[in-house]
Order: sequence, then structure tokens, then C-alpha cells
Amino acid sequence: MEDLEVKISFEESLNACLAFVNNEQAGICNYIVEGDKWNIVHTRVKDEFGGRGIAKKLVLKIIEEARKRNIKIKPTCSYAVKMMDNPEYQDILDK
Repeated sequence: MEDLEVKISFEESLNACLAFVNNEQAGICNYIVEGDKWNIVHTRVKDEFGGRGIAKKLVLKIIEEARKRNIKIKPTCSYAVKMMDNPEYQDILDK
């Protein structure tokens, strides 16, 4: 299980980003639309797929999609808050 091919899928209709490994859902990152902002509220990766950077890929995909739409992100999920406390994401972080 070393070199897993991870597919990240942005699902706007679900307000979520999903991660798949071998067609199995490995993780999810949910956000809530709050006016003109997205609040990342939950990031979860199944234990058997942990430690492979999947959570980071999920949050990065939401950041990418928000940037395309000029939407700010206000994370409340502890993982997303920690991850976005980085200078490269300050342009999109709602302060």
C-alpha cells in the first residue's frame, strides 16, 4: 500500500471534497457556505489510509476551488485551521 493512487474529487453539490483510493472512499472534507465564505468544518481520513497526506490534499483542493471563485475560507476544522496558518494561504483566509 506504499504508492497509493489518490483521486481527489470536488463535489460542490455535496459541499465536500472526497478522496478515493482504488475506488474506495478514503476521506472527506466538508465545508458550509456562509454567505460569500466557505467554512471548512470537517476533515476525516479512514485510519487505514492515514499518514499519506490525504487530508492535506483534500483541504488543498477546497482552497484551489475557492480561489477560482474568489471565495474566502473561514476554517473551523482544527486540521484546516492549522494547515491554513501558513503564509501561502493568507490571501484566501477570512480573518
